[in-house]
Amino acid sequence: MMRHGGQILVEQLKLHGVNRVFSVPGESFLAALDGLHDSGITNVVCRHEGGAAMMAEASGKMTGRPGVAFVTRGPGATNASSGVHVARQDSTPMVLFVGQIARGHRDREAFQEVDYRAFFGPLAKWVAEVEEADRLPEYINRAFHVAMSGRPGPVVLALPEDMLSGTSAVPSLPPTARPEAAVSANQIDAILSRLGEAQRPLVIAGGSDWSADAAQHLRAFTAAWNLPAAVTFRRQGHLDNRLPHYAGDLGVGMNPKLARRLEQADMLLVLGSRLGDIATGGYELIDPTAPGKAIVHVHPDPDLPGTVYRADLAVTARAVDVVAELAARPGPDAPAWGDWTGDARADYQAWQQPRQTPGAVKMEEIIGWLSASLPEDAILTNGAGNYAAFLHRYYRFKRYGTQVAPTSGSMGYGFPAAISAALHHPDRTVICLAGDGCFQMTLNEMSTARQHGAKVIVIVANNGHYGTIRMHQERHYPGRVSGTDLVNPDFAALARAYGGHGEIVTETVEFADAFARAKAAGTVAVIELKLDPEALSTGMTLSEIRAAGERTHRL
Repeated sequence: MMRHGGQILVEQLKLHGVNRVFSVPGESFLAALDGLHDSGITNVVCRHEGGAAMMAEASGKMTGRPGVAFVTRGPGATNASSGVHVARQDSTPMVLFVGQIARGHRDREAFQEVDYRAFFGPLAKWVAEVEEADRLPEYINRAFHVAMSGRPGPVVLALPEDMLSGTSAVPSLPPTARPEAAVSANQIDAILSRLGEAQRPLVIAGGSDWSADAAQHLRAFTAAWNLPAAVTFRRQGHLDNRLPHYAGDLGVGMNPKLARRLEQADMLLVLGSRLGDIATGGYELIDPTAPGKAIVHVHPDPDLPGTVYRADLAVTARAVDVVAELAARPGPDAPAWGDWTGDARADYQAWQQPRQTPGAVKMEEIIGWLSASLPEDAILTNGAGNYAAFLHRYYRFKRYGTQVAPTSGSMGYGFPAAISAALHHPDRTVICLAGDGCFQMTLNEMSTARQHGAKVIVIVANNGHYGTIRMHQERHYPGRVSGTDLVNPDFAALARAYGGHGEIVTETVEFADAFARAKAAGTVAVIELKLDPEALSTGMTLSEIRAAGERTHRL
């Protein structure tokens, strides 16, 4: 049967189990929009291509299947590149479809013409342009396969508008079967042999290809072997933070004692993580030229172990499959590192004790209240900013899949991600933590939340400046404030203007009741926290950071 390219494309999406896409419409892919009509696939219409791409990326994080976004050519594609970058750094499966100029107009700098292979090449796992409608099933199958194979990541397919509106009788093509994992007993024996030789081992769990079962297997394995386990940046849901073997997160603003423990460890078992600069304190906690410790690196991409840190043992496999096998093995009777593990947990618990910040609204107390009061399956999202350090330090993540945040450090991510999470899990509480600068990058998606019924509660930490940059500015150029102050709207009033619920909290004691009202509103809600500008970080005030910077400069 003859079908136009948009219909062929959408039928392939249905075969791949896609039930929701995110888009900003454009004339370059009208045929795809027509294919989505009456297809049963929900098209979440967004307000900016960056927001659409971030929603798709968050979908990929939560499901392990490629999130899908459609954007138009030129500025639409360049706007969406921010979400593609998140997917690449976070190892998230994603497929971005980009409208393209007609094939006969190429190389004339036609309206909104971009060479997508050149533009997205450094950001995506694979970029291609579909020349013939007959080949759409082939390209889409490959896109989904590449997005999920090895180290997951983003794929970009450009769709020339005349190709997409053209017709073809090509049949639909079933998806490629995902390769079956095969972890050998010899590999597990080798890992445990290395572990048995250690005196101060540390398990590091990270990466995107994880699961609730893997979290339980990691729990069983670390308990059987009495091992301390840390997680990488914004992967705190990989292991219940309440467990006695959880040692904390190797993230921005990590516990200094955990940083020292990473340095002192004589063996690292790295499960799924790239072991990049954030986890290693800018490659300073572990010297790539002389690591000084045995490294066992488990990763699905055979090219990754050894790219920065040499591995004493590299295992090409999904971490979820390896940890399942490790959990099935019995632990030793009396491992040599019992005190090492106990001390690691004690350091984490001490780090959990709140350090009081200035002002009538205290982020440490609000995050503590959220940690104690939210359902265990509540989903928390955030973008980038110093406000997020309070979440990382004081919130105890209890289940896999409850933290959705960018390891790429992208501002503006939290709100689109929360909308995606609320649409995927309408029965769960979804909280977005955002700074006043972070929220303003994507708050126009409040209209998207209203249109599609995403009941997100946004907690805006308003301190009147780009806090992270101000912190670095005071350290390196103390007292010379430049480009970091913000003039903000009334965020609560803005939420109400969109038809949502909005409140302002000026004292910590007001927060619990404000949260209850936001939850009861049954729509998108904003709680604006009026913070003291002095409350710049979890560890130091603005004045203390400036004073430290001045002392450094005097020296």
